[in-house]
Amino acid sequence: MGRITARTRVTRVTVGGATSRREDHLAVEEPLEMRVGGRRLAVTMRTPGHDVDLATGFLVSEGVVSRGDQVAAAIHCGAPGENTYNVLDIGLAAGVPAPDASTERNFTVTSSCGVCGKASIDAVRTRSAYDVAGDALRLDPARLAGFPDRMRAGQAVFERTGGLHAAALFDGRTGELLVLREDVGRHNAVDKVVGWAAREGLLPLRGTVLQVSGRASFELAQKATMAGIPVLAAVSAPSSLAVEHAAASGLTLVGFLRGASMVVYAGAARIEEPIGAAVRDTATEAVAG
Repeated sequence: MGRITARTRVTRVTVGGATSRREDHLAVEEPLEMRVGGRRLAVTMRTPGHDVDLATGFLVSEGVVSRGDQVAAAIHCGAPGENTYNVLDIGLAAGVPAPDASTERNFTVTSSCGVCGKASIDAVRTRSAYDVAGDALRLDPARLAGFPDRMRAGQAVFERTGGLHAAALFDGRTGELLVLREDVGRHNAVDKVVGWAAREGLLPLRGTVLQVSGRASFELAQKATMAGIPVLAAVSAPSSLAVEHAAASGLTLVGFLRGASMVVYAGAARIEEPIGAAVRDTATEAVAG
């Protein structure tokens, strides 16, 4: 297992105040080369830990596999003198086709990019094996509003470093926290969650909510639908392409989930309206005014 945090000496400067020197903790960022059958598929910058989940989730997101049992083996490897924990070779089960060329990444996937390096624009959009539009989940908004704080409370490494994204999977019906993962890359954190679920035999993830700590990008919306997750909630804003993907696929997309308020960008029918609540259409009011 590689390091998750590292220590360094820092100088804290306060304008108009004292300057102090102390030890601080940093979130570790290291490359992981993912191979399938000995052939390099991608290199991603990640926080070490849960690497098999990360690689499995990546394969689900890329449409290479749709179930955990389609991954037969995973082994850390590397040349003599290399950090063997930074190279992971995945063996696919018999009969599972190897990834095609469009899945291969042409350069390192940074911690801020999950679709960089795709061979073509068409390869960015991946067709899911699961239909999230037909998921019957309906959510109490009060329960949904509590997910960000519960996720934040579980971010042990963030407490020490302040430098990690998080993704948490909740049961939408009971509110149970199923799994939480942290990583320097938001897409890696989601892949670790999806990979865990795949290895536990839980795909498709019907009736669940994927809560993320940052914004809701297209890549995260696509990763949710690839795993059969019907609801993606973020504490920050979604991108336009994420909203388009959610609307087209039947994904419920929630942004700016903070405190008691939220903005539903797609799939609002899954969010139950509070009893007695009045719905105002401010756009209509503005036109009428």
